[in-house]
Amino acid sequence: MENELKLKVCGLTRASQIQELISLNVDFLGFIFYEKSPRFVLNHLTLKQISEIDHRGKVGVFVNENMERIVEISEKSDLNFIQLHGHENEDFILELREKLNPKIGIIKGIRIGNQTLEELQKTINHQPSTIEYILFDTDSQVFGGTGKTFDWNILNDIKIPLPYFLSGGISLENIHQLSTINQQPIALDINSKFEIEPGNKDLEKIKIFKRLIIDSK
Repeated sequence: MENELKLKVCGLTRASQIQELISLNVDFLGFIFYEKSPRFVLNHLTLKQISEIDHRGKVGVFVNENMERIVEISEKSDLNFIQLHGHENEDFILELREKLNPKIGIIKGIRIGNQTLEELQKTINHQPSTIEYILFDTDSQVFGGTGKTFDWNILNDIKIPLPYFLSGGISLENIHQLSTINQQPIALDINSKFEIEPGNKDLEKIKIFKRLIIDSK
């Protein structure tokens, strides 16, 4: 069903684990193209190898990256979505949309930290209509993978005009709190809480998470 909660596993680096996640029917596979990340995918896989992964939910995560580089990587690795996780503004996104293959969707990450509700709402309202999804993550200098959550109750105090991904420290221990959110996310984005080490996923933990949380919806 279309309204079922979807799952994105981000920070993938190992081909064998990716194939197992595909067999588990994970909806989105996240590849981080940010060189400062300990999960920088090009340290492990080539663009050609990523292009050969047969999946309809391949997401490339970029942080303040050069526009031409985003377009080049998206084409060479046959991505389905681009996730912008830095300070990309409205003009950048509009221009990128024109240059990207129209089949590639755009997800814009919005980091929640110490800003006021008014500031957060303004950021959300200024997202161009050309993006498909918003992604809410915990604010951090390292741009994701911190394992820290933000206060999900904040999401009940703002208007969210688009379907959104929920990210930032989601775990088996805190997932029960999801029910406190009025407007539910379309997908959960998991990463560091389901790892043995950066980029090396704990597949057994992901299986438990998917079985208990996703399949029970």
